[in-house]
Amino acid sequence: MLGTAFPAARLLLVEQPGPWGRLGLADSRFDKATAQALERRGAAAGLRVQAVRRPGRTPRAQLRTWALVDCREGRESLRRGSFAADADLLELPLDASAGTPDRAPLYLVCAHSKHDACCALRGRPVAAALDQVRPGRVWECSHLGGDRFAANVLVLPAGLLYGRVLPFAAAEFAAAADADEVIGALLRGRVGVPSTAQAALAFSYEHLALRQRRSLRLESASQIVDGRSIVRISGPHGLLDVTVRVDAVAAAGLTCTNPRPNQYLSYRPVDLVPVER
Repeated sequence: MLGTAFPAARLLLVEQPGPWGRLGLADSRFDKATAQALERRGAAAGLRVQAVRRPGRTPRAQLRTWALVDCREGRESLRRGSFAADADLLELPLDASAGTPDRAPLYLVCAHSKHDACCALRGRPVAAALDQVRPGRVWECSHLGGDRFAANVLVLPAGLLYGRVLPFAAAEFAAAADADEVIGALLRGRVGVPSTAQAALAFSYEHLALRQRRSLRLESASQIVDGRSIVRISGPHGLLDVTVRVDAVAAAGLTCTNPRPNQYLSYRPVDLVPVER
């Protein structure tokens, strides 16, 4: 799973109850033209637009919620507000001036069945279980990528994306996330950073026996040359260089909806050494 979090470091969450088609917000009961305009506006500002809804069957309320999330290192923030008409969001400032701060972790669980059935079958029980232990802090969301790793959970604003989360471990998962700890065995990566860096960070947390997210900081990641990248990380032991090997791997059945032969990139850390000063 290492290195499979998406590249956008900022998100716009738009509450849209009811069913979503394969395209998410633009393929729902939300006005299609407005959704497309909002996604274009988000893309121009470097934001990923995600449709969200409360776990379970919930009616459409007069006011719905939006949230702007920044997962960038040192700028982590979550701001929320409400809207009545779909078109209202086209006037929303896509910066830190909008909404009110929300400082508690938020959990997005992919449950986008029309994109891949696995996400709904595995995601919805996890969303329900997390909502039991963190009521009001959980949203089902549209496609997060990596359907084969369902259930996928994105912890915000930390930006840590996890895969293969299990419903019966919801309390332990939420407790670790609330404490800003990294759950190494389930970590896919951190959104907004290169895939090689995601893999290197996850490897370093595990091999240095570190749990606090802020214990490590990404300094740089080299281009991939001859299937390898060098990722420099700073932490309690000073500067470290992690060598990550990148391989194309042939596979079939990567998602429930695509059983055909395919391939994916594997990001495999193979070495970690201190940088000599």
